[in-house]
Amino acid sequence: MTGDLVSGPTGGPGPDDIPAWMGRAVDRFEEAGHDWFRDHPPPPDNDRMAAVLMLFGADATGGQSVVLTERAHSLRAHPGQVSFPGGRVDDTDEHTVAAALREAEEEVGVDPTSVTIVHDFPPLYLSPSRNAVTPVLAWWHTPGPLAAVDVAEVARVVRVPVADLLDPAHRFTSVFGPFKGPGFEVDGLFVWGFTAMLLSALFDLGGLTQPWDEGHERELPDRVLSPWMRGLSS
Repeated sequence: MTGDLVSGPTGGPGPDDIPAWMGRAVDRFEEAGHDWFRDHPPPPDNDRMAAVLMLFGADATGGQSVVLTERAHSLRAHPGQVSFPGGRVDDTDEHTVAAALREAEEEVGVDPTSVTIVHDFPPLYLSPSRNAVTPVLAWWHTPGPLAAVDVAEVARVVRVPVADLLDPAHRFTSVFGPFKGPGFEVDGLFVWGFTAMLLSALFDLGGLTQPWDEGHERELPDRVLSPWMRGLSS
């Protein structure tokens, strides 16, 4: 169901209730796409499917926040890294949107009926895990409690203010060997790679990005390195 604009799974608020910047992001993507999506398509024979939920909602300060998780440090894949709730698409999932909602409920306790799906973007290929990952943009029309329900997967879950992510003081270019990409650091979370690229692309498309020093480079801290990455950096 890639590219569809849909309402909440139980008839929740519709497109008119979502923030204007989300609508702009979807419209601009539909009109012109985005370089990162064009440059990272899944290979034709890929059969490993996953989905993540990019869940934004209003917060107590009158601003907006996004749900991010710090992955468990005991995981073999991407230990300690910051991600959106999400995971593999199961055979029982009707589609990738259903998988993103299910994973968000299982990992951090998001009630699917409290979520309005805004847009599901085309899948992106993550070569380290060989997964084609569908980013699902959503608005949390009725925010509820969050917790690291599945402690085997999630060490911490945080609602990060969008204003903090947009603050130029919290942005930089993350560097690992030849890799360079957007980076954020807020609330003790070092956000880089797939998650940072998605946030950066979404903010650009939505017209939210503030000028920041792209020449400010930071190496990845040890706490976000996978075992294979430590081997390369030693």
